[in-house]
Amino acid sequence: MRSSTIIPGICGILSVCAAAQRACSQTLPRSARIVIAASTVLDGRGRELHDTRIVVEGSTIVTIDPKAGPVDYDLRGLTVLPGWIDAHVHLNWFFGNDGKLAGAQATPEEAAYAAASNAWLTLMAGFTTVQNMGSLGTLRDAIAKGKLPGPRILTVVEALTGRGEQTGTPEEIRAYVRKQKEAGADLIKIYASGGMRQGAMTLSQDQLNAACDEARRQGLRTLVHAYRDAVRATTLAGCTEVEHGLGATDDDLRLMSERGTFFDPQAGLLLETYIRFKANYAGTPFYPPSEAGFAVFDTILPMNHELLRRAVRIPGLKIVFGTDAVAGAHGRNAEEFIDRVRDGGVDPMAAMVSANSLGAEALGMADRIGSIAPGREADIIALAGNPLRDITAVRRVVFVMKGGIVYKSSPSATRPRAP
Repeated sequence: MRSSTIIPGICGILSVCAAAQRACSQTLPRSARIVIAASTVLDGRGRELHDTRIVVEGSTIVTIDPKAGPVDYDLRGLTVLPGWIDAHVHLNWFFGNDGKLAGAQATPEEAAYAAASNAWLTLMAGFTTVQNMGSLGTLRDAIAKGKLPGPRILTVVEALTGRGEQTGTPEEIRAYVRKQKEAGADLIKIYASGGMRQGAMTLSQDQLNAACDEARRQGLRTLVHAYRDAVRATTLAGCTEVEHGLGATDDDLRLMSERGTFFDPQAGLLLETYIRFKANYAGTPFYPPSEAGFAVFDTILPMNHELLRRAVRIPGLKIVFGTDAVAGAHGRNAEEFIDRVRDGGVDPMAAMVSANSLGAEALGMADRIGSIAPGREADIIALAGNPLRDITAVRRVVFVMKGGIVYKSSPSATRPRAP
């Protein structure tokens, strides 16, 4: 949905929720100093720490000190790690009152409430930073200012789509990218090919070259929807990240590794969501007209698993964590971890790093988020269980802190210090 649909509704939410937000700010204060005790910490960079304490001041981690005290939150017996990063979500997507995927018929208020609700569900699932593929600048700014709770949002404004070489000269595409920057885009989303079943290129190599080069000049990253031949073309164009990638050969994957291109395949959650909610999607734009047509996703799902199994064997390939979370998947983003480990052959620690320090690197924010270390944002979550031993522990998020504010804390799992 376009920003013109979302913005009025978000503004309405901000006024309607003013009292609730004041109450929220009273129950979720950012203390001057917080000490968290942990018996197991995954630092986001591939290391496992034991029996230590994390000291937070304001919104920042200031030190890791086993002797720090007094303890405000006792997370011993849990697994503590940085808040996760989802590189690809669609917070704008939701099911309408009729149960079907909502589209242009949704009112601005409905769309705004749904986006804010999806943001909340995502934060509660342990994801403290996301990249949104629809225009959500107003919600992004509201969350950043503390007016609404939700993950840190980086958002596109309007995606660049192609209709072949006849549409858009390289100079016109450069102008389009500059327009997105002026409109407040954090990144540029590019469709370089069609859908997962056809996958034919919709932009020429020259057009891709122009888009990704101009984005770099403007200090923006590029996420490219690419299947088959478009994967190599995207990599050769120097774009930041390949999304999906079904049909990529081993040579394509090796080229991505050599060029330092980030790769965001989706192992299972997206297609599993389509299959689970086929009645809600059937007959809506771009989806099969009947539920029977969704059988195609049962065929494609193992193809995604096979691609990921090949990708993890390519030395140096930077595989980041993205879910493509659509309606029905918000708050369930962590299911993608389970698919990647169980079906895609991803090592559990690598799966965690992909959504922590590696994800932060892909966002250009490695100096701010993605690891538990002094100077980083205090984005900290805790799981009941250890995902290195049981990947399903990612479903059991019992503690969420973002920027030094605790948004979720299970009384049975934490013992805050008495006033």
